[in-house]
Amino acid sequence: MCKWKVTKGASTWFRLSCLSLPLLLLLLCSTLPVACNDIHRAMLAPRGTNSSSSSVVGRHVRSYNHLSGDVRKRKLFSYQKFFLRIDKNGKVNGTKSKDDPYSTLEIKSVEVGIVAIKGIQSNYYLAINKKGVVYGARDFGVDCKLIERIEENRYNTYASAEWRNKKKHMFVGLSANGRPMRAKKTRRKNTATHFLPIPLE
Repeated sequence: MCKWKVTKGASTWFRLSCLSLPLLLLLLCSTLPVACNDIHRAMLAPRGTNSSSSSVVGRHVRSYNHLSGDVRKRKLFSYQKFFLRIDKNGKVNGTKSKDDPYSTLEIKSVEVGIVAIKGIQSNYYLAINKKGVVYGARDFGVDCKLIERIEENRYNTYASAEWRNKKKHMFVGLSANGRPMRAKKTRRKNTATHFLPIPLE
């Protein structure tokens, strides 16, 4: 028959464990309501009071209202070395003369990423119709809405915001002779559609 012997040290440790266990339970119960209250308050607190969370939310909410109505006075210098112009009859073409008054243009943001380009001297808008014809429009309309984009070579392109040709963008472009290209035949990578906006004082 086996007999169990409890040493003095083990019995002392057992008594201390029995005494400390209620104390640990008491401390745990006393701190639990506080922690729960803190969590409850955090859940009810408005997000605006938390600076870190508000900054994260604000990162995805951006206002572009300041872009609407922005007006720039520019000359559009093509990659083909022509200044785009709109004459008094609404004809669009290119000129080598930097002093041509019909090449002074007003570029106005009408929506985010969309601009209207108007000849200051002629009062005609640069436009692309459904058939891909680039022309000057007397009054602002859907043909006059152009998507402005900065390309990899830092030149800008201007594509119709309204019309597509087989789901592809149609761009404003000037040929090597300074004549307006049929927009249906243009592509983004074609440098004939690339323009450098030159600021004017």
